[in-house]
Amino acid sequence: MAILINKETRMIVQGFTGKIGSFHAQDMINYGSNVVGGITPGKGGQTHLDRPVFNTVAEAVAQEGAEASIIFVPPAFAADSIMEAAEAGIKYCVSITDGIPTQDMMKVKQFLRKFPKQERMVLTGPNCAGTISPGESMLGIMPGHIYQQGVVGVVGRSGTLGYEAADQMKALGIGISTSVGIGGDPINGSSHRDIFEKFEQDDETKVVVMIGEIGGSQEVEAGIYASKHMSKPVVAYIAGLTAPKGRRMGHAGAIISSSGESAAEKVEMLRDLGVTIAPTPSAMGETVARVLAKL
Repeated sequence: MAILINKETRMIVQGFTGKIGSFHAQDMINYGSNVVGGITPGKGGQTHLDRPVFNTVAEAVAQEGAEASIIFVPPAFAADSIMEAAEAGIKYCVSITDGIPTQDMMKVKQFLRKFPKQERMVLTGPNCAGTISPGESMLGIMPGHIYQQGVVGVVGRSGTLGYEAADQMKALGIGISTSVGIGGDPINGSSHRDIFEKFEQDDETKVVVMIGEIGGSQEVEAGIYASKHMSKPVVAYIAGLTAPKGRRMGHAGAIISSSGESAAEKVEMLRDLGVTIAPTPSAMGETVARVLAKL
């Protein structure tokens, strides 16, 4: 079982013929993802990577039944591409693009709210590694070979830490149902809590791993949700325990500005909510193994 994508999901690549889009589209195809085409305005009618190129997302939806999209469009144009996907009826969109202006993402969020909730496109990112359901499909830029199929759901703001968690778990013989990168920007399409809801509804996900950072309140909000509504144990690692207060740390969202946003405060709050804490990044795999052993 998987959330968001599976081997049947019909995917398109926005920014298909560019260098970065081409590289990762080929990687997704090699993994077995059902990539049915891509978008590059002005190049419609051509073929690229043995797939059709379209001028618009609407054309790809109409002609190929596209239902998921991945964005490899430069920052200045990425927000328009996300909104185009939503307007065309895409159900799930991953925005890989880093550096989208915050004001543009505010417009995207406002635009998505126009749609009734049941018809609203799910967006993850921007500035994320994408989503992978091991053994089924990949809509992202992660190294697919380090992910083993299994029962642990992963959601994180950091792509690199997501890879680390997957690699540690694979070494211990633990597999992943789906790993979702939500991105490190201050305004992103989906929160930890949003993805928790989907994992809770997935019968084959037995444990959920949350990889968080300093800055913002998303991790604590997800912990509150889990304590009230989730039947599955949650393991968390929060990066930034040694970060000085007020210092911006890499990701645009990773800055402490108020109470409850430092890594230490988040860890304490999450522990109080019943979340199992991995104390260091190198302990993520073994912490998950201990929780699984108790099930």
